[in-house]
Amino acid sequence: MSKMLRRHVLLAAPALLIGKAIHAQPIAGGRPVRLIVPFAPGGAFDLVGRILAERLPAALGNHVVVENRAGAGGLIGVDAVAKADKDGTTIGLVGVAALCAAPFLYSRMPFDPVRDLAPVTQITDGAMLCVVNADNARRNGWTDFRALIAWAKAHPDTLRMGYSGPGSTAHLNIMTVGRLTGASFLRVPYRGGSTTINDLVAGHIDMMFDVMPALIPHVQAGALVPLAVSTPEPVAAVPSVPGMASFADLGLGQYSFDTWNAIMAPAGTPGPIVARLFQAIRQVATQPDFAERLKPLGYGVVTSESPAALAAKIARETPVWKQLVETSGARLD
Repeated sequence: MSKMLRRHVLLAAPALLIGKAIHAQPIAGGRPVRLIVPFAPGGAFDLVGRILAERLPAALGNHVVVENRAGAGGLIGVDAVAKADKDGTTIGLVGVAALCAAPFLYSRMPFDPVRDLAPVTQITDGAMLCVVNADNARRNGWTDFRALIAWAKAHPDTLRMGYSGPGSTAHLNIMTVGRLTGASFLRVPYRGGSTTINDLVAGHIDMMFDVMPALIPHVQAGALVPLAVSTPEPVAAVPSVPGMASFADLGLGQYSFDTWNAIMAPAGTPGPIVARLFQAIRQVATQPDFAERLKPLGYGVVTSESPAALAAKIARETPVWKQLVETSGARLD
């Protein structure tokens, strides 16, 4: 896996090419701005979107409303962004899977990530966490990640793995882990992270391998047991949980899976409006309290140097995600 997916850099220096210091002068005549979150309420995307929406009006000058548009692994919500008015009143929180992996998962897509979306700025990145239902783990002897994989190999297509829709980062991650380890899981798709977590806590499914924000409280409460993180080494949010480098014997020694999210606007949104959005979002994201809200949840704050820098990152990482899709064997036609 490319080191590009392991890069955690907070780019907080001023973006000199974007313009002068921001003043809270509203865009689009002061009309409300929709922030589309392409997953159901309560999940990781939703948490990030709402934390941003709470703070953005003070920097942007517009009221910001979160709108959840779930389905198709996030593509329905992203398509709504792509087809929205090009006046700055609609932006979307879009994951790397929709930007860089989806074109290789589907033979036809409702939008083109490059042609139909305008990059604004990256906002977060983070590792993924493998958790299991605590009661089911005790019952089946899933004392650690090795035991879980061994059980899944001994009971093919039996261990119930929930994830937030086909084509999501969780889906690609678990497919790749299965391919590399030889384990097979009974994959159970959901429309969003919150419903998946509810069923996992209740024991209706056994496992998730997903982003951390909505999982950590249930780990702390003892309802879920963390077994591994998707990066080579442990991460600060769960320092005692081993990374993939600990599982070289399972075929995962070189495996690393980082996920990141960005704010996108409809293509054709005028440059000055994109620049204004960039400045306001970056002003919010680089405040210490924003990072502190995300840190305990397992997210890091990463902002782009400019909208053009985000476009370049998408172009660089698309071949990496193409390779990941090919390794996973996933196809969603």
